[in-house]
Amino acid sequence: MTTTDYLISAALVLLVIPQIRGTRQTLRNALLPVVCVAAAASYYLKSFPTEGHDVQLYIVGVVAGAVLGIACGATTRLSRASDGVALAKAGAVAAALWIVGMAARAGFEYWANHSGATAIARFSEDNLITGAAAWTAALLLMALAQVMFRLAVVRLKARQISSHAPTAAARV
Repeated sequence: MTTTDYLISAALVLLVIPQIRGTRQTLRNALLPVVCVAAAASYYLKSFPTEGHDVQLYIVGVVAGAVLGIACGATTRLSRASDGVALAKAGAVAAALWIVGMAARAGFEYWANHSGATAIARFSEDNLITGAAAWTAALLLMALAQVMFRLAVVRLKARQISSHAPTAAARV
């Protein structure tokens, strides 16, 4: 892993800080994690192989990311500000799940580039995975799925909170 790899991984893990502090559910705040993962994907994703069992690997990555994202969103508390805008605040469980997902991917990358290279190569050969490009794509799809599913759950919860906001006439 290069210094850039460590910085990108750290930046993605640190996205949890605003979630813990609490954020207003504005379009900007909702899309920031999506933009960060998309930027990482554009940096790392050089190809998207579909031979062998690469697509199945991608599906596993997406499902794992979806499970983490749904769990992150489900364990994020939402409340309503006085102006009716939803406020999301990740608790310890949501923050831990976010960190686990991001750190697991960084840990896998570190392991793949060090002592795990032989084991991953053998697993890839045995399971018809074409190589590093497929693993990179699967891990990026996992990250994107985690971000998107968390966003979807939080936005659904925010919509419910905001729809119950008192109207201006009711506040008078």
